[in-house]
Amino acid sequence: MFVNPVRHITFDAHDPFALATFWAVVTGYVVDAESEKGDDEVMIFPPEPVLPGILFIRVPDEKSAKNRVHLDIQPATGTRDETVERLLVAGATVYEDHRRPDGTGWVTMRDPEGNEFCVERSAAERA
Repeated sequence: MFVNPVRHITFDAHDPFALATFWAVVTGYVVDAESEKGDDEVMIFPPEPVLPGILFIRVPDEKSAKNRVHLDIQPATGTRDETVERLLVAGATVYEDHRRPDGTGWVTMRDPEGNEFCVERSAAERA
């Protein structure tokens, strides 16, 4: 049996350093210490080596449509709503709000360059 682990998840970006810094806040990953503003490629590293890194690569193209793939974020601490508020302060925007009166649902957000991602309920909220 062949196992092909995911090494990186790659995002196209206009400003790789700024986008990497935003996603480090979202994920708790760490921006590569050798990276700096203006770099064409910036990696953020996971807290556990078995997880894939996230790589941001400079491209000239504008984002023109909804993402075909996106990340779903589940808060490790706190609640979905607290995480949404924290990410709004970090530069995200709410794209679609799918929260329901009974507390279920999720929020689709956009990062500073318009890439969609979802914030789901934490494991504690699901219990």
